[in-house]
Amino acid sequence: MAMEVNAVKPLLDISTTLQPNISINTTTHGTTTVRQLVTKIPVSNETNTSALHPCLGILYEEVKDSGVRVWDVALLVPNALFLIFLLINIKSAHAKLKNSKSPIFTTFYLMVFVVACTGVARCVVSMTVNAASTLGTDIDKILWLVLKFFLLATELSVLIFGLAFGHLDSKSSIKRVLVCTTLIALVFSVTQGFLEFVHPDHKLRADTKDYDVYGHGGMMFWFITSSFFFLVYSCTFILPFTKLKEKIQLPMKTSFYVYVLILAILNLLQTIGAVLVFVNINAGLCIVDITTYLYFTCFAPLIYITFLREFIKTPTTTIFFSYKAQVDDGDDGENLHRSGGNASVN
Repeated sequence: MAMEVNAVKPLLDISTTLQPNISINTTTHGTTTVRQLVTKIPVSNETNTSALHPCLGILYEEVKDSGVRVWDVALLVPNALFLIFLLINIKSAHAKLKNSKSPIFTTFYLMVFVVACTGVARCVVSMTVNAASTLGTDIDKILWLVLKFFLLATELSVLIFGLAFGHLDSKSSIKRVLVCTTLIALVFSVTQGFLEFVHPDHKLRADTKDYDVYGHGGMMFWFITSSFFFLVYSCTFILPFTKLKEKIQLPMKTSFYVYVLILAILNLLQTIGAVLVFVNINAGLCIVDITTYLYFTCFAPLIYITFLREFIKTPTTTIFFSYKAQVDDGDDGENLHRSGGNASVN
């Protein structure tokens, strides 16, 4: 028996060399050694993610095991289309902004353009790095944090400009607002980054993977911040229905309040999703995915539609963005039309 086993050994070595998925298990019974061929079936990425909840698996699913995640592709397509739209219309927009007497439109356009470019850049870079490696995971998270920083700074600036535009339509006041919102967004992003890297929340981690995806700073952090912004946008939305409208100047354009209502609903859904994921209810994963996708793909177009589309399309070059009711041409420059986010012709 020993001679037969030794004779078969070279053939087994050749088999394992030609087929690396075949291994040899050796067992000894007394003086007899038995070798068995064991075939290892490779587990593909598709097999790993198919065992996950669909709303979690989509965050890890790769396009035909290429290393490019489906989630990044899904985010890239709408962001790239919107950026292409901006580039196609950049000449006409530049001419209109150059002739505009209100610097706020230029500020809005630049913020939208930066957000669109950052969103596309994040997707492209994330698709080129190996997310399964430690370096790739860190790069992916840093890119998400940078994108969130620009989005939050834009979001805060737009809200302040929308509420107090009649008092902020000057370069110096705009700069002060941008500095404040940038600092707030920076503090937010640093805190979120600290939680991502030092105290990561593994609620979005798949058991079949050895790396994490971007977790928004953890479900508890996301719950707290989303709840706060929900309250802010909700209070802004109900202002016209309170007695404060008689004491302070408020935007009169309906589109501004539609914009605020959309973000209030989005933050409410994010709050609910974060809580459900935190208590390990799978339905929360789908809410998290949907709200994340909508925010990171539709926020910049929403700003463009609400605040810039009418301005870009208006043929006249003398357009003001401010808040008071329409006045006669004889009144001074302080009496401008209050539009709450949309252009009006003086």
